[in-house]
Amino acid sequence: MGKVILYNIIRFVILIVLQAALFKNMGYYNLATPFPYILFIFLLPVGLPNLLLFLICFLTGLTLDAFYDSIGVHAAACVVLGLFRISFMRVTIEVDMQNSFITPSLSEMGIKWFLTYISIGTLVHQITVSFVEIFSFTNILYTLAGTIMSSIFTILLILLLSLLIYRKKSRVSNF
Repeated sequence: MGKVILYNIIRFVILIVLQAALFKNMGYYNLATPFPYILFIFLLPVGLPNLLLFLICFLTGLTLDAFYDSIGVHAAACVVLGLFRISFMRVTIEVDMQNSFITPSLSEMGIKWFLTYISIGTLVHQITVSFVEIFSFTNILYTLAGTIMSSIFTILLILLLSLLIYRKKSRVSNF
């Protein structure tokens, strides 16, 4: 359990620093901005209590809001992402696995499940960020184009980061 907490603290620090130092200034014609820091929320243990998950999501978003000088935009988006995560885990993971503290990573869950999980979650996060930040429906097509492009950019970065830390699951059979 202590190892899981230590890994998550290290993962949090690395992803927030990367987001604030590198990815904050990266974009595509002011239309697509990557947010790979949400990988931290995606990789939190499955059996985490909901209240603790919401608190971690809120504090993660609040930390990023401090770097972006936005007033609660990322905090709201991270809390919505936490709500999505709870719903998605309840629907797609077996009951006995929901109480374990495994990390829902690429190596643990498989490519199909993980890609679906991060794709839908990233889209939910980007839609929340876009509409909370803009808070208007005047340029809806521009907003949707930016949301989709940011989602694709973020998903590709998350997949790249996941493949860099991918560990093949050992399949040792018990005789």
